[in-house]
Amino acid sequence: MQLPQEFTSYASALFGAERWQRFLQSLDEPAAVSVRFNPWKLPPKSVFSQMTPVPWCREGYWLSARPNFTLDPLFHAGVYYVQEAGSMFLDRVLRQYVTSPVLALDLCAAPGGKSTLMRAALPEGSMLVSNEPDRRRANVLLENMLKQGHPDVLITHNYAQDFAKTNWTFDVILADVPCSGEGLFRRDEGAVGEWSLQNVHFCQKRQRQILQDIWPCLRSGGVLIYSTCTFNVHEDEENVRFIAEELGAEILPVSLRPEWQITGSLLEGWEQPVYRFIPGITQSEGFFIAVLRKKGTPTAPGMLPGSARRHAQAHRLIHLLSDGIPTPEMKGKEPIPSAAEALSLRFSLADYPRVELSLQQAQQYLHRESLSLPSGTPKGFVLVTYQNYPLGFVKNLADRANNLYPKNWAIRHL
Repeated sequence: MQLPQEFTSYASALFGAERWQRFLQSLDEPAAVSVRFNPWKLPPKSVFSQMTPVPWCREGYWLSARPNFTLDPLFHAGVYYVQEAGSMFLDRVLRQYVTSPVLALDLCAAPGGKSTLMRAALPEGSMLVSNEPDRRRANVLLENMLKQGHPDVLITHNYAQDFAKTNWTFDVILADVPCSGEGLFRRDEGAVGEWSLQNVHFCQKRQRQILQDIWPCLRSGGVLIYSTCTFNVHEDEENVRFIAEELGAEILPVSLRPEWQITGSLLEGWEQPVYRFIPGITQSEGFFIAVLRKKGTPTAPGMLPGSARRHAQAHRLIHLLSDGIPTPEMKGKEPIPSAAEALSLRFSLADYPRVELSLQQAQQYLHRESLSLPSGTPKGFVLVTYQNYPLGFVKNLADRANNLYPKNWAIRHL
């Protein structure tokens, strides 16, 4: 892989000779494959033949090889999420610093890896607002969060400054900000081609604006988690210093173990706790994370599920894509149950007849093909499952079954 000369010059000096050589070697090695299981949809032990626990994440595992996730119905059923192991360190942070119900915001959430993790790691009784400013990416976020199925998640499409106008305050905010993407070089050569020092400084400026816009929404005593998928100190340590000194925050340590080989700060003279994941050193792609507590007299905790849901539904500035409770679609006067209902943890689904599908049938269903149901299957709406996990609905008309899986969720190619 041909790296930009400007990146090579400053990153090699930043890393030091040994780290830099290990990083360069990693670029020619396959990236580790990791998944995180949904704790509310406990998987059968036979999902993957070989799994090694990710030590800093309760439900995270490395796999020995990369399967075709697109063709696995359990992936579409929300049983697990494919997520890079370094970003799973968020689980460690949340379990250390969040021990009672909170109102949390994932500010730049698409495609949904960190949001699905947050909902799993937050104490029960919490409410998560999962937000994505970009509308196209927000649709991807919506699909992934609905497949996880937890009802106490609001999915929104807003910019940081919009929240400041709503009088919402959050106990926890994750700002996984858009960055120059240096940590993605191994898996995305497009990130290499788009990299420049000019873009690094552009990202730093944009990141600071996002932080300033959202800072009034973090209550005093609340926790801000700042993360990027880049290595440079401009977007990392310098922005953490900006938060601490200009906005007013205390930088918090996270407990970890030496054998995890997580790198601390690389900025000379910096002694505050920050955490950097470098390919070739840690079994992950590039990632940076810091945890800060907003200074000031702690205020009352933010709204919890009921009031937060009502606030989002009522406030005209909030572009609410989902309030976490799927409802049937209407076709004329007939309610049509949705795949989101089938996947939601809120509904028992006991009133619907079920048909268990084989692997091939499940893949055909996810491809939106017609199915032949067993004789004797009742007419009307039927829940289809794979390994007893709901996938969605069909409407049985006796001579055929109409596939009701959402078009925009469907597998394109088998």
